[in-house]
Amino acid sequence: MVKYSVVIPVYNEALVIRETYRRLKRVMEQTDGPYELLFVNDGSEDETIDILKELAVKDETVKYVDFSRNFGHQIAITAGMDYAAGKAIVIIDADLQDPPELILEMIEKWKEGYDVVYAKRVKRKGETIFKKVTAYLFYRVLRAATEIDIPVDTGDFRLIDRKVRDQLVFMRERSRFVRGLISWVGFKQTAVEYEREERFAGKTKYPLKKMIRFSLDGITSFSYKPLKLASLLGFFLSASSVLGMIITLYLKLFTHSTVAGWASLLMVMLLCNGVMFIMIGVIGEYIGRIYDEVKQRPLYIVKETWGVGTKYEKVPFYVE
Repeated sequence: MVKYSVVIPVYNEALVIRETYRRLKRVMEQTDGPYELLFVNDGSEDETIDILKELAVKDETVKYVDFSRNFGHQIAITAGMDYAAGKAIVIIDADLQDPPELILEMIEKWKEGYDVVYAKRVKRKGETIFKKVTAYLFYRVLRAATEIDIPVDTGDFRLIDRKVRDQLVFMRERSRFVRGLISWVGFKQTAVEYEREERFAGKTKYPLKKMIRFSLDGITSFSYKPLKLASLLGFFLSASSVLGMIITLYLKLFTHSTVAGWASLLMVMLLCNGVMFIMIGVIGEYIGRIYDEVKQRPLYIVKETWGVGTKYEKVPFYVE
């Protein structure tokens, strides 16, 4: 019976998948119980699935879930948790920026009684200044905008206890921000620190467009403060307009001067219209997510599996 599940979402990782398997295998062989390496192929267009099939035939600890198309990184993580059979479940990306060797330290923390052990980055190697600055700002803006204590400088690399997973599988929202959901469910949590390495091979699967979308998912999933900001800006602009009218009337009725300048009037109008359209866009983001939720489509479609049990199956805890 499986004690440890390692969930690895993969998308076009043919250049790195063998090395990822080798390092994970070496680490998990040092643990104190049976384990599984559960790869979730998120609609890869290269030879990723062929390599996974080859590894699965040779090694019974290798299992996989193959999607019918690309559904996204967060959905792939969700599927991995759905099918994971272990008492402790580790989530790690395949690019080896997060060191598999840290899993042993996470397991030790789990044995001390922690239900969630997340990896906190103290240094990021091989990333551009732009990526580092935007990541720094994102985590702090997210924390300020939400009521949930989401740890800063953390990704999806973490270990969760089975009881945490059993709560997460019932949360089927479409715009997913898994690390936020894990913070939301609570339980006893702690961090282990590490230096993030450069990508072993291949290229990032999070270009700027996906990063922006991911950021919006994180903020809108856990905060309605942007909507409150729209209301505050509305009150501010309305108050400014009333004040402007009072000043204009005073100058017209009690002085010999008037407010001149069509250019200044035009700039004010453009500013107000710009703010208004931005707020309409913010409201549209929330409405779009409501639209996605009410359709009630499945989060993902599985094309093929190897070695895994039934989805949502609550496998009995490992007994030593």
